[in-house]
Formats: sequence, C-alpha cells, structure tokens
Amino acid sequence: MYIGTSIFLFALGAILKFAVTATVAGFSIQTAGVILMVVGIVGLIASFLFLAAAGNRRRGDVVVEERPVEREYRR
Repeated sequence: MYIGTSIFLFALGAILKFAVTATVAGFSIQTAGVILMVVGIVGLIASFLFLAAAGNRRRGDVVVEERPVEREYRR
C-alpha cells in the first residue's frame, strides 16, 4: 500500500464512522469504518517503513578503481 491509498482508506473509514448515520440490517457501517481506519493506519506505517528501508540503500554509489596509466613524456 502506498501513502495515498492509506490516507484514502483512513478518510473513508472516518467518514463511515462519524458521518454516516444510516443503518443496514446485519452490517454495522460504523464498525466497517473503524476497520478501514485501522487498515489505513497500518498501511501508512508500513509505507513509511518501506520508504525508510529504501532510503538506506545506496543506489549508484559504485567505487571503481582506476588503472594506472603510463604516459610518455616528450622531451
């Protein structure tokens, strides 16, 4: 999950939990909202951890030793 998806899930869960007052038989919309908020928070934490792990890897830092070059000097 990426950061945007996690924020979207959290916002959708908050809307279902706090703003929707409709009732459905056999299904709790508020509980679904809480579940979506928890999934959004877990996804956000996981996204930050993956970004931090990717930032620790150094890409492109390759050390190449140069060979000594013999030059002819003209006198």
